[in-house]
Amino acid sequence: MRVVFGVSQFLRLALNPTGAAGAPVAKPIFVVLVMGGISLPRICVCVCVRFQGRVYGLQGINMFSGDALYDMKMRLNATGNQLSDWNRDQVNPCTWNSVICDSNSNVIQVTLSSMGFNGVLSPRIGELRYLNVLSLPGNKITGGIPEQFGDLSSLTNLDLENNHLSGEIPASLGKLSKLQILILSQNNLTGNIPPSLTNLGALNDIRLAFNHLSGEIPGELFQVARYNFTGNNLNCDINYQHTCASIMPVQGKSQNSKVGIVLGIVGAVILLLVMGVIFFLCKGQRKGYQQEEFVDVAGEDDRRIAFGQLKRFAYRELQIATDGFSEKNVLGQGGFGKVYKGVLPDSSKIAVKRLTDYESPGGEAAFLREVEMISVAVHKNLLRLIGFCTTPTERLLVYPFMQNLSVAYRLREFKTGEAVLNWPTRKRVALGTARGLEYLHEHCSHKIIHRDVKAANILLDEDFEAVVGDFGLAKLVDVRKTSVTTQVRGTMGHIAPEYLSTGKSSERTDVFGYGIMLLELVTGQRAIDFSRLEEEDDVLLLDHVKKLQREKRLSDIVDRNLNNEYDGHEVEMMIQVALLCTQASPEDRPTMSEVVRMLEGEGLAERWEEWQQVEVTRRQEYERMQRRFDWGEDSLYNQDAIELSGGR
Repeated sequence: MRVVFGVSQFLRLALNPTGAAGAPVAKPIFVVLVMGGISLPRICVCVCVRFQGRVYGLQGINMFSGDALYDMKMRLNATGNQLSDWNRDQVNPCTWNSVICDSNSNVIQVTLSSMGFNGVLSPRIGELRYLNVLSLPGNKITGGIPEQFGDLSSLTNLDLENNHLSGEIPASLGKLSKLQILILSQNNLTGNIPPSLTNLGALNDIRLAFNHLSGEIPGELFQVARYNFTGNNLNCDINYQHTCASIMPVQGKSQNSKVGIVLGIVGAVILLLVMGVIFFLCKGQRKGYQQEEFVDVAGEDDRRIAFGQLKRFAYRELQIATDGFSEKNVLGQGGFGKVYKGVLPDSSKIAVKRLTDYESPGGEAAFLREVEMISVAVHKNLLRLIGFCTTPTERLLVYPFMQNLSVAYRLREFKTGEAVLNWPTRKRVALGTARGLEYLHEHCSHKIIHRDVKAANILLDEDFEAVVGDFGLAKLVDVRKTSVTTQVRGTMGHIAPEYLSTGKSSERTDVFGYGIMLLELVTGQRAIDFSRLEEEDDVLLLDHVKKLQREKRLSDIVDRNLNNEYDGHEVEMMIQVALLCTQASPEDRPTMSEVVRMLEGEGLAERWEEWQQVEVTRRQEYERMQRRFDWGEDSLYNQDAIELSGGR
């Protein structure tokens, strides 16, 4: 029997009913949950609190949040492979796929884009009072929008675009005082636009295009910064006073539409004149010279990117934050550009990835792919994208700044006086990275292959928890495919042999890179190090460790910076997992979920014994072939002897 107790502010309040006059009192509830197991039932005794009509656990978790989300899953007709970790027996939904919570374990974001749901919306979603973002575009959801959505008092973004929703737009949405973005386009909605929507003072984006709406559009909605009512039977088009879609975004509500039109025409004329002058000035200059200009463009100029939950930064804002993209703020450089440290006006620190090859097709594709993937990949061990910026000549991605930088930095580049990664931290990094990659491979609606797993791409947050970063080289593949032939991308020493020779990547490619990263954690060394040639040793870290492992020289493998402060058995286990991950045949490598279990102590011994038997046989075969073709030491320096083919 497992008994779970704890202490919370709610419980203390419950035991002290003589609080301030008029203050609501929480009452304790003792609940016994019996959950069936495989062999024996598990009994969990929980102390809960009912406070203002809602039930909380000892950590302040609203226990109805999980129920509401599970009801949402069932009504959406999620298949067995969809939302598989949304478990009704798990009280806290904050670990579930596509669910984000705040520091108080309140659900604040649910994003389920293009997952093929064909059910209906659950009225119980209205119970998620702290929800900021509800995004379900690109599904096949039918039925109406529940009136209970009007109870989502914290909602700022509601996106139900491109579904099969029918019925009228609920008037209750007019109660969502914090709502900024309302996207209901490409559905089968009917009736009038509720006048109550004019109460949404924070609204800056409303899109109701391509439905079956009719009647009058409330005049106040034409003052919203961005609107689109196209494709309905409404009082807007060239025959009416207002167009059906905003021509360009504005910073605030216009006080005088006529003055705005006049200023727009004058501005357009001036802009044409200026552009003509610039054209003639530049025409005589050399072809190879292009003056670099940066002009902010609005979100709708690139309609392929429309993620309401991400902030669209102005270029000038990021330029100021990074001190003009100063070299002194460079954190690192990857395959698609440099990463800069920046500070926003509210003093929050960010990392800005500037894609320098945007002009090439690969640069733009990399940007769009990264925005799409990271916006749907949400896990505590994955780097979260918080925004982006687009200009005619720039693409930039904005991430939270990781104050402890990368694992590679902490292993090999740390400065005097900075703490060395101790062994318990390295174990946590290994497990956290494995869980992040497991999520990418096995729990996303589409598999995401990272393709460049290495210590430099594993970041460390303020608690030294591992955060997998840099999806710039990631490959998004359909769940029905196991490999795709593409251009080989990655870092030498971390690239799996089959990927290097065939160009075919799969999740087992990442497993190989992860195995090399484990060896970096244990040894503190680089994947390729030519300085080892001086000691007539192997250049590749994998071969170097294999040799020392065969010779039982564990102390020579482990990073000297650990000063012998490590558990020898745990080091051996991590090396064993690493060698299993780096087997030559991808079919022999474990999956990332198997890696997680082995790091947790399950199934490693049996798999390691199997590997040793195969390795002994392979080694004997290799030595036999070496003796058979042993040409002698002199032949190594005889060019004619080793030349396999001459000119033809």
